[in-house]
Amino acid sequence: LMITTLDLILVLLLQVELQQFAPASALAPPQFYSKIASPLAQAAAGYASIGEPIPPTIDASTLHLCGTNIDNPTTFTDSSSSPGINRGTVATFAGGCFWGIQQAYDDEPGVLATCVGYTQGDNDAQYPSYSEVCSEETGHTEACVVVFDPAQVSYARLAEVLFHRVDDPTMLNRVGKDRGTQYRTGMYAHSDEQLLQAREAYDVENNMWRTSGRTVMTEVKMTGLFWPAEEEHQSYLAKGSGRC
Repeated sequence: LMITTLDLILVLLLQVELQQFAPASALAPPQFYSKIASPLAQAAAGYASIGEPIPPTIDASTLHLCGTNIDNPTTFTDSSSSPGINRGTVATFAGGCFWGIQQAYDDEPGVLATCVGYTQGDNDAQYPSYSEVCSEETGHTEACVVVFDPAQVSYARLAEVLFHRVDDPTMLNRVGKDRGTQYRTGMYAHSDEQLLQAREAYDVENNMWRTSGRTVMTEVKMTGLFWPAEEEHQSYLAKGSGRC
């Protein structure tokens, strides 16, 4: 059988076409992913596995189909929602140890669902584990995804919760006794509009620290991929597993 140069070219073109339809993540999810019970965390994993950040709004019915049990059940609407479809706005915050920041948001009226995980890391660091993130080799920070009803709680208020939780946001890669790049603080926006809101919230906090001569080190960026943390870290304090 003779293979011509034209045949080789056709094979190469076919490989290029197939690569366009290949999944963003060729790695198989680690075992701990099968144990994640949070519907929001499951959804986040699905988006990250195809190389996409969580969208600005999430259809609540999708969460219900996943078997969610929202702690603060309510009917909420969004300007982009269709009649009869409930949507929640998505935001991501990093405030040091994600156990404490998740509990703070779970206690906030208007917050509908949360999950913790790892974000803003290296693009090639897929399915990071807690130990890998703590090694500071993946570039991720511990963070909390928040789904909220904007009719009940504003983004500005959620930013206040973050800064209340972080005693001194002028410290780089440090919150309390926790030190390392995985503990850097941040507000990671899911839309251009939310990015403006995050910048406004940053300016408010930064102005409060001006008299001290220090600058707030909290990152304000568009969100990247969000990889959910292991099940034992989800709602850690609510489970009575410890303290942060």
